[in-house]
Amino acid sequence: MSFKEGDWVLLVYEDKRYLRKLDRNFSLNVGKQVVKFEDIEGRRAGEEVKGFYLLEPTLEDIILLGFKRKTQIVYPKDSFYVAFKLGLSKEKKLLEFGVGSGASTAVFSQLAGEVWVYEVREDFYHLAMKNWERFNLCGNVKISLQDFSEAQVEENFFDCAFVDVKEPERFVEKVWKALKPGGVLASILPTTNQVVSMLRATQELFCAHEVVETLHRSYKTNPERLRPQDLMIGHTGYLFFARKRI
Repeated sequence: MSFKEGDWVLLVYEDKRYLRKLDRNFSLNVGKQVVKFEDIEGRRAGEEVKGFYLLEPTLEDIILLGFKRKTQIVYPKDSFYVAFKLGLSKEKKLLEFGVGSGASTAVFSQLAGEVWVYEVREDFYHLAMKNWERFNLCGNVKISLQDFSEAQVEENFFDCAFVDVKEPERFVEKVWKALKPGGVLASILPTTNQVVSMLRATQELFCAHEVVETLHRSYKTNPERLRPQDLMIGHTGYLFFARKRI
């Protein structure tokens, strides 16, 4: 592809990354280097301009560098793994509630046929919508500004569910009814106390329980001094999975 006005571009300069939308007034200063719109227009992904590599952003780049947020997002290292464990495909319908900034939904919508989302907080609802619209994402998402506990949901309708709220155990029975037999329930839980509560709440209605924590450590990519980065994100959440039993 050749970059043009209106495109999003990932600019990599040494160990720094910048996600920007191109317009006629675009200009990026890093140290003594300045790159402008006319330097990028018509260039192809992978080219180098004034020390900047021009790349087409991935969904991970968009989420980490472009999404506005009011709280901690579900990091791609977790949401990508959850999507894999949910077994998402274009034939699947996913239930999600607790949308936050919409980061996890953006991942799921790439793989699922339909994503039905419920969000009780109006500020999160509008934030997610703005993030999706800004990057032209989530065209297959149906979002409702509503508490899931009050939603009218058809029984045995969803293939899988992802719950990201403070007390997911409150919704276990309703999620169980909404899922098809054998459907996967997933949740992300920041503390072990929440994991224990969820395990207890799902014992009678779900089986095949799993609790996983994914750790992500980046390395400095200098071939002469390959070593881990000095800092890493040590903990983001415990991933909980279970299957609907009948």
